[in-house]
Amino acid sequence: MRKEYYGIVLVIAAMWLVFLVNEVLPIDVNQWGLNPRSFSGIVGIPLMPFLHANLAHLVGNTIPLIVLLFLLISSRSDGWLITGSLVVLGGIMLWIFGRSALHIGASGLVFGLSSFLIVVGIRERRLIPIAIAILVVLMYGGTMLTGIIPKLRSDVSWDGHLCGLLAGGLLGCWFAKPRID
Repeated sequence: MRKEYYGIVLVIAAMWLVFLVNEVLPIDVNQWGLNPRSFSGIVGIPLMPFLHANLAHLVGNTIPLIVLLFLLISSRSDGWLITGSLVVLGGIMLWIFGRSALHIGASGLVFGLSSFLIVVGIRERRLIPIAIAILVVLMYGGTMLTGIIPKLRSDVSWDGHLCGLLAGGLLGCWFAKPRID
């Protein structure tokens, strides 16, 4: 197994460990989430993907995150740089433009990875990136569209999804190596 795959295990394990600590100890780790335009909310930019409200939220982010990180790491040598860039850029965008609420969860990263892989497939026009882009659209395209629509439920960070999606698209344009015919 490539050593880069161990990073996927570490990220997922960290998410689950933080959740379990939050369930067992009387520490509210959700206070470390992203709160837009507040000084204390800045710490939530890198921490938000590791914080989840409940087990369903965690499971709902774990499965697509494993799939998308695997596709990214398998197809690109700079996968972890891209992942970190998605977390930071999506988080900064959410911190600046997000609605006033506590934002937690890895779904912004999931949306960022999805849009990144799709944009790279379109821009690079090579077999593997195109195949990955098609697979991502088939698996997550519907969720990507419905996930950015403002929700009546205030506990869904549709703006976090949108910022992640935009960050992924921007970074996809930046990191893609277009094929020159």
